[in-house]
Amino acid sequence: MITLKGSLTEIGQYIQLMGRVLSIPDRWRMFFRQYVTEMYQLGYNSIGIVLIISFFIGAVICLQIKLNIQSPWMPQMVVGYTTREIMLLEFSSSIMCLILSGKVGSNIASELGTMRITQQIDALDIMGVNSANYLILPKILGLMTIMPILVTFSVATGILGAYSTSLLGITTVPELTEGFRYEFNQWFFWCGMLKAIVYAFIITSVSAYKGYSVKGGSVEVGKSSTDAVVLSSILVLFADIFLTQILK
Repeated sequence: MITLKGSLTEIGQYIQLMGRVLSIPDRWRMFFRQYVTEMYQLGYNSIGIVLIISFFIGAVICLQIKLNIQSPWMPQMVVGYTTREIMLLEFSSSIMCLILSGKVGSNIASELGTMRITQQIDALDIMGVNSANYLILPKILGLMTIMPILVTFSVATGILGAYSTSLLGITTVPELTEGFRYEFNQWFFWCGMLKAIVYAFIITSVSAYKGYSVKGGSVEVGKSSTDAVVLSSILVLFADIFLTQILK
């Protein structure tokens, strides 16, 4: 059962861990090597799922708007305009990060949890290495670096998915192009970038905390992986509310 005391203890332990994580690395060459590796593992390996989901979601959004919202009283460009706004403001940043929290968050929590129960983290601490900084900081900075690129790919692929509906004869390319260009506000794009960076920090730091603080055996590793996905997803949704209000 979740209690107030237990929640406050978790928050305090998380803050203490982040204090150790967000310190200057002892060996920059090793840190940079690990940073590049994490960008590849957490970001590059996620491009496939981002492209596939964004393509079909862009097509589905466009179809739903065309079939259920548009009427003879509305201008033709409303389909492309609405699809663009949904992709820029919510899906490609918030919803995509929720999806990635399941893939990336469980990966991080299970990796660190396994290292904890096999005493690899304890070995690093005994050798005088700041294990939290060495293991977690490259993951945080790696995903924060690559996430805006994933969001950009998501937006572009979603638009391609919307254009693909023209092959079904439901929409036309000129109609969608007019909507995509209508009153385009660049700030909406940068809002998505800023939100994605914040979400990347939440996903990696929370998942790393859950995995790093595992106690017990393999069962606890699985539980920490599940807890990491659930908690990071909830925090992303809370952050979405506040960031949408602040960045509007």
